Amino acid sequence: MEKIASFQVNHRKLKPGIYLSRIDYAGDKAVYTYDLRMLTPNKEPVMDTCIIHTLEHLGATYLRTVQKEIPIIYFGPMGCRTGFYLIVGEELDIAKRGKLVKEMFEWIIAYKGKVPGASPKECGNYLDLNLNMAQYQAKEFYGRMQKFTEQNYTYPQ
Repeated sequence: MEKIASFQVNHRKLKPGIYLSRIDYAGDKAVYTYDLRMLTPNKEPVMDTCIIHTLEHLGATYLRTVQKEIPIIYFGPMGCRTGFYLIVGEELDIAKRGKLVKEMFEWIIAYKGKVPGASPKECGNYLDLNLNMAQYQAKEFYGRMQKFTEQNYTYPQ
C-alpha cells in the first residue's frame, strides 16, 4: 500500500510553520493544501478540543467572510491537533502565505463577542468552544510567526 504524502514527512524534525503540503487537481484546476503547523509534533501538548474547535470556527469565518483576496476551499483541524489544513485555489508564495495567516491570527486575537456558529442550530458540538483559550493559543502561535525563517515554510527532509 502506498503511503500518503503527509505520512512521508519526518514529524520528528517538523517545527511550527506554514508548509505547502500537496497539490491536487480537480479536473485541470490546481488545489493547494497548506499545513498550518502550530505546535511541534510529539514534543508539545496538543491543543484541547475546545481550543482547536474555536480556532476552526474563527479561522473559517475570517477566511471565508473577511478576507476576499484568496479563494478558500477549506480550513479545518488536523486529527493530531497540532495544527490546521488550509486548502486554497491558488498557489501562495511564502510572503503571501505568511501575510494571510498573520492577518487571520491578528483578527482572531482581536475578536470580541460570541464565537460564530456557537449554537445548537449551527454546530454539532457548540458547547466545546472556548474563546479565551483559543485567543491565548493564537497569541502563542502569532509570536512564533514573528521569528519564522524560510525553514518554517519548507518541509524538513
